[in-house]
Amino acid sequence: MPRFLFLVPLLVPLPALSEDDSHPVIACFGDSLTAGFGVDAGLSYPDFLAKRLQERGYRYRVVNLGISGDTTTGGLARIQSVLQLKPAITILELGGNDGLRGVPLTATRSNLESIIRQLMAARSRVILAGMTLPPNYGPDYIREFEQIYVQLAAKYRLPRIPFLLAGVALNNQLMQADGIHPNAAGNEKVAATVWKTLEPLLRRR
Repeated sequence: MPRFLFLVPLLVPLPALSEDDSHPVIACFGDSLTAGFGVDAGLSYPDFLAKRLQERGYRYRVVNLGISGDTTTGGLARIQSVLQLKPAITILELGGNDGLRGVPLTATRSNLESIIRQLMAARSRVILAGMTLPPNYGPDYIREFEQIYVQLAAKYRLPRIPFLLAGVALNNQLMQADGIHPNAAGNEKVAATVWKTLEPLLRRR
């Protein structure tokens, strides 16, 4: 796995409403991988996802709620700002920073479960994006960490992306020099990975 970096969470206001604010919202709720850390504006995976939706005629408003360095604790603390948007669908990508910082797995699971329950209570369809950790964290810890996503998805019958950075994380051509974050081309591939899970939900709406 590439090297990893801890980033301090940044507090940012919710995105301003645009002319398509009447469209149902897809909330991309996560950390730096969602925020698009290190790439120019308009090149995060939510941006590529919004472009794909538009090209295929789906009328949704994609809102990027990624904050670099965020943990599940931070995500839980700002869940109300997500709920204010009344998202039809939420792509939940949190927990990677928990694992890297050695946050107890019970706390990560509890926080994610609380976030999921609140989103579901607000009638948002949740897509859970799975994460993994570098090999030096040890196979047992990594397995337990990955199982958090598997078990929560099964318990709440959530669509699950097994690994958000599948096909990207170990490809130097798709990663930034820090070995942590996708570059623009990598974010486009991440959007394609998300799309495979998202599109069937759009067809059913």
